[in-house]
Amino acid sequence: MPAEPLAPPTRRHDLDWIRVGAFMLLILYHVGMFYVPWDWHVNSPRPVEALEPVMQLTSPWRLTLLFLVSGAATRFLFDGFARQGEGGARRFAGSRLLRLAPPLLFAMFVIVPPQTYYEVVEAARGLGVADPAHSPWLTDFWVKYATASGGWCDADGCLITPTWNHMWFVAYLLAYSLILAGLLAAGRRFLTPIQAGLERVLKGWGLLVWPIVWLALIRLALAPIFPVTHALVDDWYNHALSFSVFLFGFASARSEALKAGYERLRRPALILALVAWAGWAAYAWTWRAEDAVPPEALQAAMRLVYAVDQWAFIVAVLGYGARYLNRGGPVLRYLTVGVFPFYIMHQTITVVTAHHLAPLGLPLLLEAGLLIAATFLGCFATYEAARRLGWLGLLLGVRPQPRARRARRLEPLAAER
Repeated sequence: MPAEPLAPPTRRHDLDWIRVGAFMLLILYHVGMFYVPWDWHVNSPRPVEALEPVMQLTSPWRLTLLFLVSGAATRFLFDGFARQGEGGARRFAGSRLLRLAPPLLFAMFVIVPPQTYYEVVEAARGLGVADPAHSPWLTDFWVKYATASGGWCDADGCLITPTWNHMWFVAYLLAYSLILAGLLAAGRRFLTPIQAGLERVLKGWGLLVWPIVWLALIRLALAPIFPVTHALVDDWYNHALSFSVFLFGFASARSEALKAGYERLRRPALILALVAWAGWAAYAWTWRAEDAVPPEALQAAMRLVYAVDQWAFIVAVLGYGARYLNRGGPVLRYLTVGVFPFYIMHQTITVVTAHHLAPLGLPLLLEAGLLIAATFLGCFATYEAARRLGWLGLLLGVRPQPRARRARRLEPLAAER
């Protein structure tokens, strides 16, 4: 196996910090989902419409950024296996299965069901059921959930169970990783010309322009036909978006030229991103009514604005990260491993806590503060528990570390992502 010729085997602390920040931002976003008047698992009886533009600030790009940095993390992980000799792609695939499949399955049958439970409770109340918890709707709930026999339907459709809800990201990441492993099994010599080609095409302003063109094309061509479902089998626009940026993150992770390009473009990208956000948020606000139908020409124009918003914010985040987030340390080492169990648990904690806080009628700011605090405390508690469970910690996203390695306080491998 030839040595990696493109860059020395150094860590990208900036990408570690960005990944941690993106997951933390996702927790806050899901707390916000309780308060905006958008359909979610549970909704506040006191929705705050004015929060919608704030939510739109990150909605177009946060998950795209996560797939990109996950692709970059996957590159460092694969390179570690490749340096061990032949069979690197096979070992990489086995590592991804071990790290992602157990928490996905555990979450679907243990962690996610409370989200469905309280979604059914609130839907039943909306239909006039006085005590849903003791009604036939929820008798033998888990059995009905696990066997897809709940019959939980209303005018908007039926709940399909078992489900992965927020864990769709992990399911997609696993699928993309296994597809990538199949490609890598044919050899990794193509990585060198691909990175070199990206550096040529994305030189200068191309780093800002050409990805926007790609994002706009797939949004114009695929989004109207294939709305996002998170169902894996029919989610073609989402795959075109998420898999492409995952592969881009994998191919470009070791490029010092692209890293320098992000840093150079960070200020104009941020300005462009804020302008695009203002346009997109104004559009979403103006046409927010359920029966609102924007003109087709305006919809097409806003798909372009959405693509500008997506990539310009990502370039700004990666650029400022490259400029200011190049140091590691114990906090980063702790959080780099911790964000996966945070992700696994956070939405269930938010849904359950929000459902029980709402009837108390607390002032909104106090209620929201308690909900955020409870979610983060629950996530930290989950992580600390998972670190002490040995191999069972895999169910919550933490692989046990040998004692000698922990004592040396080495940097966590990308496999801990």
